[in-house]
Amino acid sequence: MNLKKNRWAPHVTVAAIVERDGRFLFVEEEINAQRFINQPAGHLEAGENLIEAVIRETLEETAWHFQPQFLSGIYRWIHPQSGATFLRHCFSGTVSDQTGQPLDKEILRTLWLTPDELSHQQIALRSPLVSQCVTDHLNGKQYPLALFQESNSGA
Repeated sequence: MNLKKNRWAPHVTVAAIVERDGRFLFVEEEINAQRFINQPAGHLEAGENLIEAVIRETLEETAWHFQPQFLSGIYRWIHPQSGATFLRHCFSGTVSDQTGQPLDKEILRTLWLTPDELSHQQIALRSPLVSQCVTDHLNGKQYPLALFQESNSGA
């Protein structure tokens, strides 16, 4: 059996849910000449854990320092056109100390939107997970960060 040919590799991603006075932090991003609304989100990079990744991605995309407090959910989404599988780990928390640093080149701006404003946006959501993460947060889904365990021992 050719293992390389049959290898399946989902995209491991993180996202941040930040609520302040009934509004949520989002980014407007441009991907392949299309605009989307998304949470601050991105891919897990080599050598970092999921919590480090969501802190880094939020800083890079919003210039806000994110303090994760809970896991809101783990989601699997299959992109309808490409068939790519995404495993999204969504964290809820707070932000402080906006740095003023330049945002990632794909990020056009940050937005603070209510759930109603989000549902009436003319700009497409990056995926259905954007609204699902907000809904789950509003429904009180919160799991302790202690769920995540690191193991650096050999197999």
